[in-house]
Amino acid sequence: MNGIVLDTPYLDTDADQLSFALGLPSRGALAERTVTVAGVEVHLRLLGASHQVFAGPVRETVACLPGSAPRGLPESAARDFDGRRYSFGARTRTLDAAAFGAEVARIRDRADAHPRALYGFFPGSVDAVTALTVDADDTGLTWRTWHTYPGSRRIVATRSRLEAR
Repeated sequence: MNGIVLDTPYLDTDADQLSFALGLPSRGALAERTVTVAGVEVHLRLLGASHQVFAGPVRETVACLPGSAPRGLPESAARDFDGRRYSFGARTRTLDAAAFGAEVARIRDRADAHPRALYGFFPGSVDAVTALTVDADDTGLTWRTWHTYPGSRRIVATRSRLEAR
């Protein structure tokens, strides 16, 4: 099992409060898992209702960043790092109550079964989940994340890719 109960109260933020940034320093993590995938050390970091992934030269943060106005997530972003191409994409969906619960269960099951995953849920709100997985193929790494918000029944899914140019 890759899931852990996070030792912090759930504060129901929402998808619109998330921001995307590259290159930020490490923030205080509630949980972290380090895996080596295709020769690259990858740090999966849970920051409450947000995450950081450090993979090779990439330091990705999706979080409610204190002191900055919420900017929302870009649908896509790309950047070159040390001869590698990084790309990011995000999608937010709003679901009805039944579909939201079913989708959160699917995310938790997927993360539980994945060999390189980390997810956390909050005490008192098993539908408040942040999950991360990382995979490799012949040309690079792909990591996916999910952030679930029971109050608004919204799910933010991100997909990031790092590959040789």
